[in-house]
Amino acid sequence: MSRKKNLRRLSTLVTAQTMGNLEKLATMAGYGNTGRVIDKLVRDHMLSLRIGSRKENMK
Repeated sequence: MSRKKNLRRLSTLVTAQTMGNLEKLATMAGYGNTGRVIDKLVRDHMLSLRIGSRKENMK
């Protein structure tokens, strides 16, 4: 049974240092590729922005 995921293909240009860091993070997290690292970083950042926005609205 294959599970369909809502995926899009992304091509991006990064420095060698950034690529090395993405690969390190992928290895540390046990991900199969750097795309998952990017996805996780974006999700975490969006969540922190949303939480920050809620704190501002509470003031």
